[in-house]
Amino acid sequence: MRKAIFTILLFFSFLAIRGQHTIRLSIRDSANRSPLPGATVAIPALKRSIAADSSGLAVLNDLATGSYNVTVSFVGFQNKQITVNVPQVPDEPLEVLLQEAEEEHEEEIVIEATRTSRSITNNPTRIEVINGEELAEKGNMKPGDIRMLLNESTGIQTQQTSATSYNSSIRIQGLDGRYTLILKDGYPLYAGFSGGLSIMQIAPLDLRQVEVIKGSSSTLYGGGAIAGLVNLVSKVPTEERELSFMANATTAAGLDLSGFYSEKYGKLGLTLFGSRNSGSPYDPADIGLTAIPKFERYTINPKLFLYGEKTTANIGFSYITENRVGGSMDYIKEDVDGYYEKNYTDRFTTQLGITHRLTDHAALNFKNSYSRFDREILIPSYQFKGLQQSSFSELTYTNRHEKMDWVVGANLLTDDFAESQQTTEPLLDYHYNTFGLFVQNEWSISKFLTLETGLRGDYVKEYCFELLPRASAMMRFSPLVTMRIGGGFGYKTPTVFNEESERIQFQNILPINTQKTENERSLGMNMDLNYRTHFGDLGFSINQLFFYTRLNRALVLTSAGSASEFVNADGHMDTKGMETNLRFTYGDFKLFVGYTYADVNTYFEGNKEWFPLTARHRLNNVLMFEKEENLKIGLEAYYYSPQLLNDGTTGRSYWIMGLMGEKLWEKFSIFINLENFTDTRQTKFGSIYTGPISNPTFTDIYAPLDGFVINGGFKIRL
Repeated sequence: MRKAIFTILLFFSFLAIRGQHTIRLSIRDSANRSPLPGATVAIPALKRSIAADSSGLAVLNDLATGSYNVTVSFVGFQNKQITVNVPQVPDEPLEVLLQEAEEEHEEEIVIEATRTSRSITNNPTRIEVINGEELAEKGNMKPGDIRMLLNESTGIQTQQTSATSYNSSIRIQGLDGRYTLILKDGYPLYAGFSGGLSIMQIAPLDLRQVEVIKGSSSTLYGGGAIAGLVNLVSKVPTEERELSFMANATTAAGLDLSGFYSEKYGKLGLTLFGSRNSGSPYDPADIGLTAIPKFERYTINPKLFLYGEKTTANIGFSYITENRVGGSMDYIKEDVDGYYEKNYTDRFTTQLGITHRLTDHAALNFKNSYSRFDREILIPSYQFKGLQQSSFSELTYTNRHEKMDWVVGANLLTDDFAESQQTTEPLLDYHYNTFGLFVQNEWSISKFLTLETGLRGDYVKEYCFELLPRASAMMRFSPLVTMRIGGGFGYKTPTVFNEESERIQFQNILPINTQKTENERSLGMNMDLNYRTHFGDLGFSINQLFFYTRLNRALVLTSAGSASEFVNADGHMDTKGMETNLRFTYGDFKLFVGYTYADVNTYFEGNKEWFPLTARHRLNNVLMFEKEENLKIGLEAYYYSPQLLNDGTTGRSYWIMGLMGEKLWEKFSIFINLENFTDTRQTKFGSIYTGPISNPTFTDIYAPLDGFVINGGFKIRL
């Protein structure tokens, strides 16, 4: 009996052993057959999966005889489904070749700022893009302007230049706002006098994406891009009509109404954007001065598109008019005597773009824009009024092939400012003409290396010739790891229109002496490393950037008797540091963590000093919960370390926290945003002015003044 039982057990053991088989797969890149360590091999029917080892080998044991559907996946590659028969014949690893594929959202991001129209993942220049859902979310928080949209990006800080009128500029990596070139669809429309209120007068509803290039980038578009450039890319007509409206109201008595329409009609296309933005005087600190001024702004921007067989064209204009009054609450509300700061602006711009296709690979492109900016500033006992007229014309030849792109072009910029005589002081008039020639090349040398080079020569008639080389390289070590290294030169032609002048409303400032001043000039370098992967259901990516920019002949405001004038400093200044961006995804949750370290110093006359109004440490934290096309909830927290102030004192460190939510339906959504719900305000740290309130002298503004503000509204898409 025992022999019979032993024989039966031996028989079933033999069957069990015969039923335990192994699948062995070698996962490789189809382009070069290099192994893909960490690739996932899954058998959905059995709910089993395993990751490939360092040689790309994946082994699944204990499989019964049969046929299995196997899914092979790897970050950055197309998933592949195969059928494997068990036992495998022959008994050797089966080679599985995966084809590389960019992530879906990256395929749609085509960069325009570099003129090569390549996707962001294939561009050697490090470019940050705010688009799609992120752009819409930021638009919910501040529908009236792009100040918040830029300020909440790593490495960018908005600097408020007026305590009562909310005027602001942007700083990239700690450098003054005058060193950032702002473009609209590749047209430099916001420089000089017209740059003072630019980010406060641009509503985001008609923007498709925002592109940011950090570091000296004057090779691309000419002077002004010492800290970097920001390109605001407008929406264009698509096959599907778009008609959208937004209404937003705030607890500070602000109201934003805007609408956007676009449609194609065969060989014609049209976009139309209009908005009305207004605010009431708001004083949360109850000190008698406005943290948010009274203002009313209207914007209209139509654009016509023509589509021919070989030629396409677009033509449009934009008109913005605004009245903005800040200062004494009693003066604004009750029309009694008190301090005030008034800004009246009219901004009219035109844009024309023509592209003619010569061959399947070559094209001619022509761009032209004209800008007319009229602004008047009034404070008690002083008035400043001026008109800036500028133009931009550019002709380029592009030749694009699979491995190499060429762009060759020439441009002309004119900038004319005429001040209306209000005092006996010398007028700040100037007229600059800049002639430029440039060439750009992008060469995909191999799958591993892509190189982008550029050379520009600018002749500023009133100054001198500037030669601006630039180069950047992208190395793709694997689908998970890429590195970019780049550097270039920048320059800026001297003008009196910058943050220092804005703070004092251009009072007692002498005009630029072209015989004594020179162009400011910079050299910038950066290197970044990007890594992305998955740990099961957890997605993870990190981008680590290191940067350095040196600015020579910086323009500084010095005393000249009873007035002040700008001269080139004896020495240089530099900014160096790093930006770290972390991104985690898990199911419906996304977490973004950004850290900026910016060490900005001046070395004037042999003395090293920390540059004022620059936070050395900043943290950007955003946690999002998102049900696709259903619900969005976001929690934000931003930290600013202490900043040196111009009077030699140091400001306080602070946190700002916000909470937003949006409920979406097919054609309708409602949103609410609790901005700065911790009610962080500089007025809680101390007084923001000295002297009598009827004639205040304001301290530097380094923290919010408006405090906790709730805004909410709805969007309609028809």
